[in-house]
Amino acid sequence: MLFPPERPDWERDGRDWPNREHSRFVAAGGLRWHVQLAGEGPAVLLLHGTGASTHTWRDMLPLLAREMTVIAPDLPGQGFSEPLPFHRLTLGGMAAAMADLLRRLEVAPAMIVGHSAGAAIAVRMALDGRVRPDLLVSLNGALVGFDGVAGHLFPSLAKLLFVNPLTPRLFAMRAEEPRVRRMLAETGSTIGARGEELYLRLFRKPGHVAGALGMMAGWDLHGLERALPGLRCPLTLVTTRDDRMIPPEKARRAAGRVPGATLLVRESGGHLVHEERPEAIVTLLLETARETGILPGETAPPVANGGPS
Repeated sequence: MLFPPERPDWERDGRDWPNREHSRFVAAGGLRWHVQLAGEGPAVLLLHGTGASTHTWRDMLPLLAREMTVIAPDLPGQGFSEPLPFHRLTLGGMAAAMADLLRRLEVAPAMIVGHSAGAAIAVRMALDGRVRPDLLVSLNGALVGFDGVAGHLFPSLAKLLFVNPLTPRLFAMRAEEPRVRRMLAETGSTIGARGEELYLRLFRKPGHVAGALGMMAGWDLHGLERALPGLRCPLTLVTTRDDRMIPPEKARRAAGRVPGATLLVRESGGHLVHEERPEAIVTLLLETARETGILPGETAPPVANGGPS
């Protein structure tokens, strides 16, 4: 792009960012990353999905930090992290960049939780031997390719949109409150006014939009799906029946390809279930961590602040 698109500014756009007190900026792998670090105990890495940022974990992070060390980065090019060059925007390139960050932080996560596209990065890191967690958790994860023509058309379309310097700017110009609210409603989740405002703040920045498009443009989910049988760490897949973006059938297909995988189907919560029902997801994660031996003892129920489970 001739002129780098405007990115979110930390002092202006991040002035009241959720869990800002836990934020820091870290140089790793040639990038300046925005990372939130909190808590003590076994480390859990939280990887958000396409178009999101650390704000997606706003209610979960303080609850998990009661028992674990939480590492929540903005993925390259999204939120307040710098973008990768286009030739590194493959799934393997994103996994390698994340591994660079973990080495810089000197952290080896015992558990990795990935939402949507974040789950694909987590699995790719494990397949490539860049991490050896005791547990991977996929929340409505994008682990298998789109079917039919869409499987070939979608990445190509994202690439065309990404290389056009006007696309992110036009999208940002059209990011008005009603439009963003409708887009979020299409996930099947109800996340409240605060969550909607944070997404709107990001979508109004062409640089954030470009980061999301670039990530989708360079990925090969069909290749990831073919590699799933080689995964050698425990995998738990959490899916919701009312996810309008990645239906449960995709999670079942992924689970069938990974020996010993566990599939947990929730009745409701939508694609952004961790934002709609953070306490329920935290309870599930802590229980699973205890069952795996990452955490000892019994799970203490978190204080409710995000709706019924």
